[in-house]
Amino acid sequence: MAINLAKGQKIDLKKKDASGASSQISSFCIGANWGVIEKKGIFGTKKVAVDLDASCAVFNANKELIDVVFFNQLMSRDGSIRHSGDDLVGDVDGDDGLDNEIISVNLNAISPEADQVVFFINSFQQQDFATVPFAAIRIYEGTPTRVDNVVASLDIATDSAFKGFVAMVMGKLYKRNGEWKFSAIGEPTRDRDIKQTLHTIMSHYL
Repeated sequence: MAINLAKGQKIDLKKKDASGASSQISSFCIGANWGVIEKKGIFGTKKVAVDLDASCAVFNANKELIDVVFFNQLMSRDGSIRHSGDDLVGDVDGDDGLDNEIISVNLNAISPEADQVVFFINSFQQQDFATVPFAAIRIYEGTPTRVDNVVASLDIATDSAFKGFVAMVMGKLYKRNGEWKFSAIGEPTRDRDIKQTLHTIMSHYL
């Protein structure tokens, strides 16, 4: 059963086999799902596209930035992290159950230098998160086109803390004693673009 993540919660990326033995989940996806904004006017309801950008940044043990994966760089240099591509619209006819942007991670292929991987979202058109009808993030085993097992999810649309913001830090992968864990950060930031968000992450979230 998927964990409903709360802000600040930490989880082990582990699963059990048929015998009950635990092992680290080494390959998974982090997906972001959202809908278009509906504006009512005298001529009916108008649907306004929402362009949220899911990205991630990789840091070494010295908290130095070593890689970024986003809509203009869809794969990390070591090939371990891949982005599904830029979604400029969102779900037009309600939640279709699929994620709009997906970042796939293969921990077996990640650079030994990597120590933290931070995931974040920016609203490209500066659309307030509070105006987006639904938005959620989930960690799951599978591929960008197939969900096998949802590990954890985080609903951001119902959180009033995101009102007035256009950027947020979702969470981060971090290494402890040779194992990768995930921390749900779930905090909005005052940043207006990816460059500013990277600076905030380096200043406050490593």
